[in-house]
Amino acid sequence: MKDKRVDAYIANAEDFAKPILEYVRAVVHGACPDVEETMKWSVPFFVYRGAPICMMSAFKQHCGFRFWKGTLVTGTDVSTEGAGQFGRVTKVSELPSKKVLTGYVKKAMKLNDQGVKAPKRPAKPKKPLAVPADFTAALAKNKKALATFEKFSPTHRREYIEWITGAKSDETRQRRMTQALEWMAQGKPRNWKYM
Repeated sequence: MKDKRVDAYIANAEDFAKPILEYVRAVVHGACPDVEETMKWSVPFFVYRGAPICMMSAFKQHCGFRFWKGTLVTGTDVSTEGAGQFGRVTKVSELPSKKVLTGYVKKAMKLNDQGVKAPKRPAKPKKPLAVPADFTAALAKNKKALATFEKFSPTHRREYIEWITGAKSDETRQRRMTQALEWMAQGKPRNWKYM
């Protein structure tokens, strides 16, 4: 079932993007007559049996197209450019042939029929934040706060460091450090009020 919002999206796309979007749309509908179109996050999505199978997007200089269950469908993950499994597409010939693309759509449909969920992407580890020298000095003067800070998980440490270093004035920074030391001396994480 076609959605008028997708018609409008294609009509408003850059001229180079229109044939790309129309090609993708035609192949998806041809391979999956029961597909439904919708808009999510302001871009066209193709949904089959209540779950997305793929999405397309148009930007000023390229288009993106990706399968929701990416690696399970195409064997490749989303490109490093964030445009989808096929990278930044600037012309129809950069996409797979109709036959190959149809095969991918049918594979995505089968995964939805089987109830397979999209694989979760592993979280990128965050780099540890350096503890500011003035905060380290203040911690050294408060043994209870220091003991708590050392026992904290990296996340709890990061919350305090970001809160302190995010202050716009020295006065606010000092006030936050004083408050942080008081809370840590009581064994409290930064967001203890919300726990």
